[in-house]
Amino acid sequence: MSDKEFDVIFIGGGPGGYAGAIRAAQLGLKTMLIDDRKGDDGKPAPGGTCLNVGCIPSKALLDSSKHFHHIQHDYTAHGITADGVSIDIDKMLERKRKVVKQLTGGLVQLFKANKIEFVNGRGKLFSDRQVEVTPNDSEKYTATAKHVVLAAGSVPFSIPNVEVDNEYILDNVGALEIPEVPQRFGVIGAGVIGLEMGSVWSRLGAEVVLFEALDDFLPAIDRDMAKVAQREFRKQKLDIRMGCKVSGAEVSDGKVKLSYNDGQDDHEEVFDRLLVAVGRKAATDNLASDDSGVDRTDRGQIKVDAHCRTSAENVWAIGDLVRGPMLAHKASEEGIAVAESIAGQAGHINLETVPWVIYTDPEIAWVGKTEAQLEDEDIEYRSGAFPFAATGRGLAMGNAVGQVKILADAETDELLGCQIVGAYASEFIGEVVVAMEFNGSAEDLARIVHAHPTLSEAVHEAALSVDKRAIHKAN
Repeated sequence: MSDKEFDVIFIGGGPGGYAGAIRAAQLGLKTMLIDDRKGDDGKPAPGGTCLNVGCIPSKALLDSSKHFHHIQHDYTAHGITADGVSIDIDKMLERKRKVVKQLTGGLVQLFKANKIEFVNGRGKLFSDRQVEVTPNDSEKYTATAKHVVLAAGSVPFSIPNVEVDNEYILDNVGALEIPEVPQRFGVIGAGVIGLEMGSVWSRLGAEVVLFEALDDFLPAIDRDMAKVAQREFRKQKLDIRMGCKVSGAEVSDGKVKLSYNDGQDDHEEVFDRLLVAVGRKAATDNLASDDSGVDRTDRGQIKVDAHCRTSAENVWAIGDLVRGPMLAHKASEEGIAVAESIAGQAGHINLETVPWVIYTDPEIAWVGKTEAQLEDEDIEYRSGAFPFAATGRGLAMGNAVGQVKILADAETDELLGCQIVGAYASEFIGEVVVAMEFNGSAEDLARIVHAHPTLSEAVHEAALSVDKRAIHKAN
């Protein structure tokens, strides 16, 4: 018999776990949430990788570095001159920490307000939904629940012969705490994390080199859109080297020597700091016992059905632990959907309409399928595109880089996908997501009145362009 019994226990307090726990408590379920993360002050810091060492702090640094870059390079066109501009890295990092602390503290208050039993510690699932709870500040005990939700998130991949010390060779955690601008900053991986953190330190004055093992830049988006983004990054002096396999890295005399092969020859480069950003894997270590009944996939993720049920009765798994994109908002919606399913409601998430965003400048956002995917699936489609350079708002802002591309079914006109490269792409990709959730068509977007002048007019014109009737460009 356990010491405590609950309707539902969430193991992991990231975006999936905390959102699911709050929703479960709203629905009247007796809820426990277990999360072991602590902040620099020793206090509980729920929110997972996203809030503590991922999405939120990286966006804080991206915004700080963008302001610094704009002052140096862009404001003279507006008639604004600023001399002797400098950056205080300590103050920038302190601002980032304050943002994180405010949000983690806010979550703890939300748990109290919703009467969630929050435990700052570790949880491990055993058979019959028994959870071993090990608080950070007291003795372990056992709790049981009618339902258990595994929401432990993910951890960075490592690569052979490159040992992270988070002083010179960094993962995402160390990249957020570099105490000074490195003269040379190397990045292994030209994906989301690599591009975002590379952009931060490039704007602040570092020479940044990214090494990507794949031959294609950003293969998740359309080739022509990837070319638009890559062209802009090159203008920003991000040195992106494709088809490069890193064989090792070692620290000597305060420098990092990186060895790699570019497909033809072996090379070496020396950096002040090196970021390893080659992806993430499910954090399943010590999460569930062998007799818990929870099966895993060949990739090491937890095996679930379309509703996030595992192979064990009344045990669920969400977020980075399971199939689908490793995105905070996907995890949150899965957590909420599971809570509603447990409460007898129709919890649901459509993985086909989960938006992706890279918060570089320009931003990159997309949802649905690419042209390559549609061609592989033999789906006939039409496409329309529209450049921000043809929008009045983009030109007035002085930021008219990029374009919008929309893909629609050739017969039904149903929206199949959208790609955006440009300023604030993260904000108006949601318009297309909503339309797709309602099985909307390109015609629907084309018939909606968009305010003028706005950047979102590019979505409107791209939808018109699907039918070759864009107003502000030649069709």
